[in-house]
Amino acid sequence: MTPESSFPAPASPPDGQLKVAIAVPLEAEHVDAIRAVDPGITVLYEPDLLPPERFPADHSGDPDFTRSPAAEARYWELVNSADILYGFPNESPAGFARVVAENPRLCWVHAMAAGAGGAVKASGVSTSELERVAVTTSAGVHALPLAEFAVMGILNGLKRTAELAVDQRAKHWPDLRIPTRLASGSHIVIAGLGEIGLETARLARALGMRVSGTKRHADPIPGIDEVATADRLPELVRTADAVVNTLPGTPFTERLIGRDVFAAMRPGTILVNVGRGTVVDETALLEALDSGTVGYACLDVFAVEPLPADSPLWHHPRVVVSPHTSALSSAENRLIAERFAGNLRKFLDGEQLPHRVDPVHFY
Repeated sequence: MTPESSFPAPASPPDGQLKVAIAVPLEAEHVDAIRAVDPGITVLYEPDLLPPERFPADHSGDPDFTRSPAAEARYWELVNSADILYGFPNESPAGFARVVAENPRLCWVHAMAAGAGGAVKASGVSTSELERVAVTTSAGVHALPLAEFAVMGILNGLKRTAELAVDQRAKHWPDLRIPTRLASGSHIVIAGLGEIGLETARLARALGMRVSGTKRHADPIPGIDEVATADRLPELVRTADAVVNTLPGTPFTERLIGRDVFAAMRPGTILVNVGRGTVVDETALLEALDSGTVGYACLDVFAVEPLPADSPLWHHPRVVVSPHTSALSSAENRLIAERFAGNLRKFLDGEQLPHRVDPVHFY
């Protein structure tokens, strides 16, 4: 899917009274920004019905929060009276399935996640219902924090920070000072030149790196040395100093970075994963780490999450484990609300909604 999907814009309500319900925790100032999009819309927002945030952009809110029976009934009355939802009800696939089944007015739900396709698929909502109810994602909002994390991982690998940390804990001052590698002139390969990949490329180029990468269609991209389709990834990584995955989890990307890709890498290649854990074959990755083909891996996502306690990745000396938090930032709520407000303007103007989840392939 391209950011501007080929699906038609969802239909407006027959009575013309457009209602937007805030279904997840959100600060009042961001709700006001949504209200300011157009005086003709009604924004339904009752913060007492929403769980308090434990940290910025805590879309699920405090898990210990409970509603009284009356408040629970009121919450569902609110979301079932809306044409548009900001967030899945209770931020869950089950909540999404319920509102689709109970609310015939509903035509659009904006998800907080960039990769909301998995939650939509898990809801079990039919393809025909997903044609009626558009689901858009927050793809792109997380591009900068993810790109910054990816560059951090590359620099950690180039500058041997894992080894420095071991020496520091041991209070060891080595007799031989081992040189580090320069970012400038290094070659980075990005699997997935979408918004996250292109933002990563922008930051990498600012450090003097050469950038190649993959995309579904291998059309040239300004500033990218070479653009190829995914089947050519083994060829691209042959000269790479670092490989960054930004791809979503789909049947087409599952274990895309596997033994054939690792076999093509040079010794000491850095791997960063900020896409989905299923894209990397973790067994093959461990083999590549143990052989030295992968010199350092910075991983924010995993095939199974939370990462099982018995996974060797937890204690591998050249692996950094991040608990799927690299996209989080204190600005996330504002950025998502701004994205939604822009989409709402498009909706009101009869334009196509960007970043709509494909109702068949779920990405």
